[in-house]
Amino acid sequence: MENFARYIMIGGIVLFLIGGGAYLAAKFGLPLGRLPGDIRIAGENGSFYFPITTSILVSVVLTIVLNVIVRLLKR
Repeated sequence: MENFARYIMIGGIVLFLIGGGAYLAAKFGLPLGRLPGDIRIAGENGSFYFPITTSILVSVVLTIVLNVIVRLLKR
């Protein structure tokens, strides 16, 4: 049970950091979610939005950051 609690706390910290990063991105005017290549279809009865370019960019950045962290922890 102690390990489970530890994982929950780490997950909460990660979510807090992601939320803080999203807040800072909006505060500094980074166009995440409005990049060229993000799909937005608006009709009369509804709309569809899929941020594919933003998803790829976030994936690349997280991959680089996590690889750096793992390499630093292996030392």
